[in-house]
Amino acid sequence: MHQGNQTTISEFLLLGLSNQPEQQKLLFVLFLGRYLVTVVGNGVIILAIGLDSYLHTPMYLFLANLSFADISSISTSVPKMLMNIHTKSQSISYESCITQMYFAIVFVVIDNFLLGVLAYDRFVAICHPLNYMTIIQPRICIFLTVIPWVLSNIVALTHTLLFLRLIFCDSHTLPHFFCDLAPLLKLSCSDTVINELALFIVGLSVITFPFALILFSYICIVRAVLRISSAERKWKAFSTCGSHLTVVLLFYGTIVGVYFFPSSTHHDDRDKIGAVAFTVVTPMVNPFIYSLRNKDMKCALRKLISRKIFLPLMP
Repeated sequence: MHQGNQTTISEFLLLGLSNQPEQQKLLFVLFLGRYLVTVVGNGVIILAIGLDSYLHTPMYLFLANLSFADISSISTSVPKMLMNIHTKSQSISYESCITQMYFAIVFVVIDNFLLGVLAYDRFVAICHPLNYMTIIQPRICIFLTVIPWVLSNIVALTHTLLFLRLIFCDSHTLPHFFCDLAPLLKLSCSDTVINELALFIVGLSVITFPFALILFSYICIVRAVLRISSAERKWKAFSTCGSHLTVVLLFYGTIVGVYFFPSSTHHDDRDKIGAVAFTVVTPMVNPFIYSLRNKDMKCALRKLISRKIFLPLMP
């Protein structure tokens, strides 16, 4: 491969979502609003679960982890993008770029595994309700909570170590709004075959197992729900599953479209649209289409709001 003029890269230039100056203010307001909605929405979910003892169950522990991962995911990319727009600077240091890439991978993988864990939790709750507490014991619950964090860091570390060996030549301009792995590989003048192969194989493994778990869980759930005689109970079960499936389809659809295939098959705009979908849109809508549609969660939020209103009035 042609090596060009090899240089020691000290920074990258993030071109962002648009190079039109008149669109920068609109993008700033739009993404600041989405960021605040995501942080507040998921933060309230975590707070409500933590303060309401009725929600101290495995499902809500997994939901709290998902909300924390969503806050962390959007915080990895959007604040830097907002700062660059505000300061009219496009630069990000090499070290900061690597760090941003690492944590972007971590939180995408965590979301992936947590969706599988939540599907398994619903499978046990609906298909084996009498044995739920026996199957989802405290040690199993802790294991299902910790293992996504461990595996996601292993995946991120693998990609990062492979990336550090790459050489960059003249080009250090990234047509993206954050340091995403696939666009970064295009800038290298080294042979990225190993990186592309790792991206495909590890990505395939990370996607396949949770998705298979989700698919198996919902096949069993549908069979169990269809055997329920009560139409009200049947609708309640399907309604809960529908919310989770919406999140699953949104998440997996964008992940497969952007990362499942080698990066050379995608245009820059498609990369950015997909990245916005799973790093900005999905974390923002998760509290609404999953947690906030839950009856117990709504009750906990009402208690939280009442506590915040009346607590300052107490002597």
